[in-house]
Amino acid sequence: MADKIIELKNVTYTYPLASRPALKDISLSLEEGKLYGIIGGNGSGKTTLCITICGFATKFEKGSLDGSVLIKGKDVEDYEEGEVSRMMGYVLQNPFSQISGVRETVLEEIAYGLENLGVAPEKMEERVINIAKKTDIEELLLKNPYELSGGQQQRVALASVLVLEPEILIIDEPTSQLDPEGTESIFKIIRTLKEEGKTVLLVEHKIDLLAEYADEIIVLENGCHIKSGPTHEVLIQRELEEHGIQLPQISVIFDELKKRGKDYGAIPVTCEEALKLLKNA
Repeated sequence: MADKIIELKNVTYTYPLASRPALKDISLSLEEGKLYGIIGGNGSGKTTLCITICGFATKFEKGSLDGSVLIKGKDVEDYEEGEVSRMMGYVLQNPFSQISGVRETVLEEIAYGLENLGVAPEKMEERVINIAKKTDIEELLLKNPYELSGGQQQRVALASVLVLEPEILIIDEPTSQLDPEGTESIFKIIRTLKEEGKTVLLVEHKIDLLAEYADEIIVLENGCHIKSGPTHEVLIQRELEEHGIQLPQISVIFDELKKRGKDYGAIPVTCEEALKLLKNA
């Protein structure tokens, strides 16, 4: 069994001046090296969960936290300044918000975090070039970050976090403003992270992509954790539709076929799984 890298124990979080908590008594145990898809409707607490895990909720939002968040067995509040940011990278939903605004080229933007960590110039250049290749932005390195398209900015935002080589990545709706081509480019990077054994928490509305990439799914509703488990087990549960959760179209189709007497022995959640079932029918 993989090591637990993140644990939440009875976590309740309330924003300043809010009358009710944004997260309510959440307990989770996340294993190292897995990709977790986080889903739920607007206002369900997805972003709040992310900022709570990385410590931003108390350090920057200044809200009140009950319960405990453990990173590698240690409470996130007990880490020294900067320790958590070395272990964990957070990619915001809007890449425009992540660009520093103090660097004139993409190359300088990606190197900015390394400068703050005191990385030697020769090592810094090597890491920037390597991460630019991995995120397919080599041709953008000398361009101004603010002159890029949304998809390009999102890849730059990812690169600026990945270059710091964190063990844990929290990525908040990276494709919400992207076209299919931009979405494909981001998920190509996410696939690479998964293959490298990174622990990834991914907030994403495109459920068919989560069905393909995620190891486990976490479902939130009104700040509560209502369901979690292996991706296939969660995304075939039709009762989730009553909570406003969109399931993969292919799983809904096969479930309806089963109700009409055409049972293929299982309910697929991806097209690849469906083709295998049809081939073996």
